[in-house]
Amino acid sequence: MVDWLMSGKFERFPNLKVMYAEGQIGWIPYILERADVVWEENRGWGGVADKVLRPPSELFAEHVYGCFFDDAFGLRNLDAIGVGNVLYETDYPHSDSTWPKSKEVGEAQMGHLAPDVVERIVRGNAIELLGLTADGLWAGA
Repeated sequence: MVDWLMSGKFERFPNLKVMYAEGQIGWIPYILERADVVWEENRGWGGVADKVLRPPSELFAEHVYGCFFDDAFGLRNLDAIGVGNVLYETDYPHSDSTWPKSKEVGEAQMGHLAPDVVERIVRGNAIELLGLTADGLWAGA
């Protein structure tokens, strides 16, 4: 993810979006914190001063999405990631997925969140990111 954030690609392609599947989300807050420090203190010698004009955390908020299927820690730190940057997935049919109990696991891990936040994570963010209709269909289908 840091490669993307420090590449200058988001400055060059302002509509570019990147979604990380099967990676969970709990690691994201630390990476963003560290990337911002490196960008602020070392961008001159890091080769990014002329191509990355804003802090990596700002670029993340506009361009990067993380998906999870079993990450209670990440959900407890949602404020550091951004509700709009998180999507729920099932990881079916992989052996480490929560399937066939994905719904129960999701409900248990997201039970502390407001209903509108859960709706964004399980549905709304994907609809927006992928340009789907409110029914979850491809526009024009």
